[in-house]
Parts: sequence; structure tokens; C-alpha cells
Amino acid sequence: MELFDECCAESDETVNGHKLHLLTVSDDNIEIAVLSAAEIVPAHYSSVERVAGILERFGKEAAAQYLTEKIPTAKRSRSGDLGEILATEYIRARTDYSAPISRFIWKDHRQMAMRGDDVIGIIEPAENHPIRFLKSEVKSRVTVSTTVVKEARSTLDDYHGLPAPHALSFVSDRLRELGQADLSDLIDKAQLLDGIDSNQVEHLLFVFSGNSSENFLKNDLTTYAGPIRQLSAGLRVGQHQLFIAKVYETVEATDDT
Repeated sequence: MELFDECCAESDETVNGHKLHLLTVSDDNIEIAVLSAAEIVPAHYSSVERVAGILERFGKEAAAQYLTEKIPTAKRSRSGDLGEILATEYIRARTDYSAPISRFIWKDHRQMAMRGDDVIGIIEPAENHPIRFLKSEVKSRVTVSTTVVKEARSTLDDYHGLPAPHALSFVSDRLRELGQADLSDLIDKAQLLDGIDSNQVEHLLFVFSGNSSENFLKNDLTTYAGPIRQLSAGLRVGQHQLFIAKVYETVEATDDT
């Protein structure tokens, strides 16, 4: 993703045997970062095929209206959504896991937060290795704090650190609807037949914030004593609220053209 590849200064560090990855968008790169993020946002609310079908049948204005009505208008909803969208793209671009669904496509109301694990990443089984899952928790804040990171850690530790059963079922159901029955079967088999062990799971704690999350994420990793591999990623955009507003303004302007 261009946002990570061209707009961010990056650093990696190992903390307590776990990985900490920090990305920072400078004010000088804010405009290109906005354009990069805006380019990928629409596909997280509706499939390209769905929009194309409406365009073909009913025209450009109808397609633009359809997509506009999927996108949240409330500042809090936009902040949370964009954090999860960026985390999903981070998984796809910077980890070995796939993130096979964009779950906002199935939102029942554009202002509502969705339940369950924020993003589920998957590595399919190979060479006698079982399927692996990335359980992700995302926080988007102007100012991240110890409390925010503790909330994220608590959520990651739910279900003994394993992906929530209803979150896995949601992913499996959506994959089957999308015609990816083989991957859906792999998830069902792991959840319903084989069982999932902690060595098949990794956690991602993804923070999208206006201030630096480095010390908060370091403290969390230092005190983590569980059996599950950890990846913590902090994406800092100093103009956090302006960035979010500009991204959605750009998406809306594109829809209208």
C-alpha cells in the first residue's frame, strides 16, 4: 500500500521477544497519504462488482448514491472505521496473513460499530502445519494512552487469547457467500473439529493515533506473559482528525465526479 511504502518513516524493534513496528506519516506527506487512503476506502464498504452492477443498470448517480449511503458521517464512526481499514491493509501489505474479507460491506447501519474481533488474518495450512490465525484489535484515537492500550489487551485476551468463535463463524459464512468454500471449510474444521491451540494464533494490536504510541505499546509487550506471539503496530498521523476528515471528503468528492 502506497501509504505505508511511500508516506511513512518506519522502525522495528523486538520487545520481550515480540515485534513492535512503528510507522509515522509526516506533515509533509499528509496530502499523498490522504489520497492513498481514500483510494482504498470504498472497497471496504462495497465490492467493486456491486458498484459496477448498479452503475450498469441504473447509472452513475445511482452508483454514487449507493456508495455514499454506505459510508459513515459521524466523526467517531469514521475514526474507528478508518483505523480498522488501515489495520486490514497493514495485515495484507506487511504480514504473511491474508485478511480475506472487508467486513464493513456487511454493516447493517453505516454509523454502527461491528461486534467481534476487528480483523481476522489467516495463513492456510501447508506442509503439515495447521491453519494459523491473526487476532487483531484496533484503536483509533487522537491521543492514545495506557488505558486505551489496556482495553485493547483485555479484548485480545478474551476467549483465552483465541479468536472469538462468533468472529470466526462470521468470516467463514462470508467466505462461503463469496464462493470461497475451501477456505470456509478450513476455518470450520479448525473451529468445530480440530480445535484451535494458542500456537496457531498471533495477536495484532494496531494503534492509529495522533500522538506516539511507542511507550504504551512497549510497556504492554514488556508486561505480556501469555503464550501467544505478539505484533504491535503504531501508525502515527499527527494531524489525526484532519487526516480522517480529508480522507472521507476525498472519497465523497470522487463519488460525485
